[in-house]
Amino acid sequence: MTAYVVYQGHVTDPAAYEEYRAAAGPSVVAAGGRFVARGGASQTLEGATPPQRTVLIEFETMAAARAWYDSERYKAAKALRAHAADVASMYIIDGA
Repeated sequence: MTAYVVYQGHVTDPAAYEEYRAAAGPSVVAAGGRFVARGGASQTLEGATPPQRTVLIEFETMAAARAWYDSERYKAAKALRAHAADVASMYIIDGA
C-alpha cells in the first residue's frame, strides 16, 4: 500500500536549507520516492495554521518510506536540516 512521509517545519536558515534540499532530494529518488508537494503555498481551512513549510513524499510502502528515513544517505541530509529548520512534525501515513 502506498505510504506518505509528511514533514512540517519552519526554515530558520534559507541558505543552509538549500544545502539540505540538494542532499535530501536525491536520497528520496534513490529510495524510490517522489515528491508530491514540496513547500508550496497553503491555505488553512480549519484549525491552526500549519508551519511555514509542508513536504509530502510518496513511497510504494510504509517499509520503503521507513527505509529511506533510516538510510545513511538521508541521515547525512538530515544532519544538514538540523541547522536549517525546526521540525514541527514528521511522520509516515498509509495511503488509501
